[in-house]
Amino acid sequence: MRALMSCEPGGPETLKLLELPAPVAGPGQIVIAIKACGVNYPDLLMIQDLYQVKAPRPFAPGAEVAGVVTALGPDVTGFRVGDRVTARIGTGGMAEAAAVDAARCAPIPDGMSFVDAAVMQFTFETALYALRNRARLKPGETVLVLGAGGGVGIAAVQVARIIGARVIAAASSEDKLAFARQHGAADGVLYPASAPADRKEIGQRLKAAVGAGADVVIDPAGGWLADTAIRCVADGGRYCVLGFTAGIPSLPLNLPLLKNCDVLGVNWRTFTLTQPDALAVNKAELQLWYKNGLLSAGVTARFPLAQGGEAIHLLADRRAVGKIVVTI
Repeated sequence: MRALMSCEPGGPETLKLLELPAPVAGPGQIVIAIKACGVNYPDLLMIQDLYQVKAPRPFAPGAEVAGVVTALGPDVTGFRVGDRVTARIGTGGMAEAAAVDAARCAPIPDGMSFVDAAVMQFTFETALYALRNRARLKPGETVLVLGAGGGVGIAAVQVARIIGARVIAAASSEDKLAFARQHGAADGVLYPASAPADRKEIGQRLKAAVGAGADVVIDPAGGWLADTAIRCVADGGRYCVLGFTAGIPSLPLNLPLLKNCDVLGVNWRTFTLTQPDALAVNKAELQLWYKNGLLSAGVTARFPLAQGGEAIHLLADRRAVGKIVVTI
């Protein structure tokens, strides 16, 4: 089988398309013929050895996939050859096939494409976990979404809207803001990609957009904007830390005290490993919303397997809008 492999630490240009032996299902595993693989920011970190979990080399990046079951290992129940399934696999997604623990797989609902199924895991499940389980978002509250044009951001915009919140999108380009508005943001604030000399004007625009204050801030970006955004939180608000695509910020700890707000870490990976029942509830709700036409997967770019490095480059250059998929 073909796989796009990381054989040494480095950027997307270091990935190599190799021919490898076909995977064999071990005990409790199924083999999936992969049809689509969602591309996420951790893929970039993984190939550079910058992610908190390091994979032994060589490995194929790609942590969320959709495809067809082609073989069952010993002790597998609940799946049959020919089933359409999704899986969260950590690494190995940019390949023609993978052997996956059955516990990490789920059936694809009727009417959902492989492409949409592949991307309805990491970002959408992270967004719902952040907003419902961690921030306990209520209808009528105001949510400020930073990095709103990216994968996690566009998922958070939609989930917050469905829950009944007023959503303010903040993004680094007009295209990203327009995309967020198309998916339910009530208003948008443009900010520069790099830190400006004077941040007060950005802070004033954010405060004007959120009004009395943001009850919840969704921050998958970090960087210089975090210090500005937390000043827009309402009394008793919740600032959700989801990632650091723009760098790890240093937040003055006097601000949570003065704002009487919570700073919440959102580790979806740990949630998937420790709370499988709650994860299943969230997954079922997202699938229902998709079935009822309330959610869009937000896919804006597709790449063939041989060009998977170019897909990751979009994330590295912060040019990605919505979700990116490698199709196989």
